[in-house]
Amino acid sequence: MYDYDLFVIGAGSGGVRASRMAAQAGAKVAIAEEQFLGGTCVNVGCVPKKLFYYGANFSSDFSDARGFGWSLQPPEFHWPTLRDNKDQEIKRLNTIYASLLDGAGVELIRGRARLQDPHTIEVDGKSYTAARILIATGCKPYVPNFPGSDLVITSDDVFYLDELPKRLLIVGGGYIALEFAGILHGLGVEVEVSYRGNQLLKHFDHALGKKLLTEMRGQNIEVMMQSQVLSIDEHSAGQLAVKFNESVERSYDAVLYATGRLPYTSDLGLDNTATQRRDNGEIVVDEYFQSSEPSIFALGDIIGTPELTPVAIEQGMAFVDTWFKDAARTVDYAAIATAVFCHPNIGSVGLSEERAREDGFDIELYESDFRHLKHTLSGRQERTYMKLVVDTASDKVLGAHMMGQDAGEIIQGLAIALKAGVTKQIVDSTIGVHPTAAEEFVTMRIPTSATE
Repeated sequence: MYDYDLFVIGAGSGGVRASRMAAQAGAKVAIAEEQFLGGTCVNVGCVPKKLFYYGANFSSDFSDARGFGWSLQPPEFHWPTLRDNKDQEIKRLNTIYASLLDGAGVELIRGRARLQDPHTIEVDGKSYTAARILIATGCKPYVPNFPGSDLVITSDDVFYLDELPKRLLIVGGGYIALEFAGILHGLGVEVEVSYRGNQLLKHFDHALGKKLLTEMRGQNIEVMMQSQVLSIDEHSAGQLAVKFNESVERSYDAVLYATGRLPYTSDLGLDNTATQRRDNGEIVVDEYFQSSEPSIFALGDIIGTPELTPVAIEQGMAFVDTWFKDAARTVDYAAIATAVFCHPNIGSVGLSEERAREDGFDIELYESDFRHLKHTLSGRQERTYMKLVVDTASDKVLGAHMMGQDAGEIIQGLAIALKAGVTKQIVDSTIGVHPTAAEEFVTMRIPTSATE
């Protein structure tokens, strides 16, 4: 009756995983992609950002080496080499994604897909029909409309710059803004950050944002809190004149807006179906990813769940289990670990102190703030911070948070423990690995504060 059992719109991590698994389960599957395979993560997100993060770390590593007896000539950084090597790696990954789809028997259709009705998709003038349609189009950077907003760049653009700006303003106080602040500063750019709020990383444990603010200012990154950009004008010399609140004006070579991302669900033809969307464009689905239109499904960054690649992949597998393997299951969003690749690194899993209190828990906090062993010789004043949020009634660890070297690597093990329901008593009885920073998590025995 239909051309396909499943038609997927969007070849990002979630869409590719769902299409492959459905095809391997015996379904006839097609996937449409208008841009690049792998979605945001592979092309303009996690992967290239982490490569740039590694590249930026060398500047501090070279400086730290002196305290360990290494004499180095002044190092030189060549932006085109990093950018072009990154491009080659992304090209390789795109090829792998194409091979995975082909190997699973998924038909790849290039172009922008639009819904004509609940079972019909049009791509570049050709129509296809499917019993089920899965939308996995991800998000796009959001830039508010204001005088001069057309002069800014977004995080997507940074990966392809012809040259790095000498002086850059980054607008935003979330993880994307702060990651690029650290990365570009490490690559030699003079970076300033403007944020209209008073709490960096407001969706994380607030202690992390406060500690990171101190570290960034210690690195000579100017962070302007409660700062609002009013307008941007371009000078004849190519400089951008930025007007802030309180009549402040400064000049920059470029302005990067990292003020959030919005679901890429416009111009999909959803109005030709009964699919409901929220005001921000998110598609409303149930726990099995089905929308209000029975044949339309959605997953990934566009449904209001944590916007993380592993989450989208897990959703893709749960979707296939439910609708193509007769093994219905949902995704558990508790204790999902995440990392912020700022400088220094941040890792977090479970409830923040603020969320735990909001949820009514009586809690004890265990915190440690120390100088990493490495920096006793490097001379760097950077601090490492760790925090456990514990439910006093059950002794269960509700959250674990860290800022410091390798935090993203360390937090994965703690995520497993939290998922298993670890208690503070078990943490305390665990013998640490010495000498490591990670062992501090099992040696914090005295609470720093508790719910009164």
